[in-house]
Parts: sequence; C-alpha cells; structure tokens
Amino acid sequence: MINKSFYNEILTEHNIRPEFKHEISDPDISLEGVNPSCGDDIILNLKVEDNVIVDGAFVGDGCAISQASADIMLGMVIGQKKDEALRLADLFMKMIQGQASQEEIEELEEAGALQDIAHMPARVKCAVLGWRTLKEAFGQSWEDED
Repeated sequence: MINKSFYNEILTEHNIRPEFKHEISDPDISLEGVNPSCGDDIILNLKVEDNVIVDGAFVGDGCAISQASADIMLGMVIGQKKDEALRLADLFMKMIQGQASQEEIEELEEAGALQDIAHMPARVKCAVLGWRTLKEAFGQSWEDED
C-alpha cells in the first residue's frame, strides 16, 4: 500500500517536472479530452507505428491530479502495443472503481499512487481524463466514471 506522503511526492514530481507535457510534431493521433466539471483540458498526441505507441505527449491545463495522471499514463504506454495500453487503461479504471486486486494495482506502478481517488468521487474524472482520452483516441468507449 502506498502511503499518503509517497502519493503526494508522486503527484508533485509529475506536476513540477512532467516528462510528457510538451508538443510533438506530426502525431498520428491527436484528441482533446475535457473534464467540464473542474475545467481540466488536455490534448493527447500519439505516434503509432506497427500498432505500437512509439511516442506521446500532452498539452493543456488542469488540476494536479489530471496532469500527473496523464503524465504517468504516457510513461506507461509509450513503447507498448495498442492492446496493452488499452488493457492498462481498463486496469486503471478498475483500480479507480475500487475493484482491482493488490497485484493489479502493483502492475500499474506509479499510477497505483492514485488508488485512493476512489474515495474522492469529485476527483475521479480528473484522474481518468488522460486514460479516457487514450481509449477514445483508439476508438473505444469509456464507461461512465461516476
């Protein structure tokens, strides 16, 4: 179980020094994700070759949770096949809904730091914004996060 100070440390690090918050040239997929309930807005850009996400980045504004979650997500899915990236998105949602096992949460690595969002309903849409946008970018629907 990740303690609260580690959770804060991960969120702070991904907000102060996001690795994937920048523009990329000529993305194959570009999709805007919006959370109207609190104003989070990102544009997810991906480069995909032979069904593998070879590069990705996002730009936009939002709360610490939405920005950190998108940055963590990109760190996990770049280099992965599309199907694996979508599986990780499903696993993340399962965790946010409080339905993931401890082994599944550990598989999410740093994203597992966001598991307590399940107890903060107002922040769920913030945490899943990047992941939802990823799924939509690949033409998959996203279950309602409420």
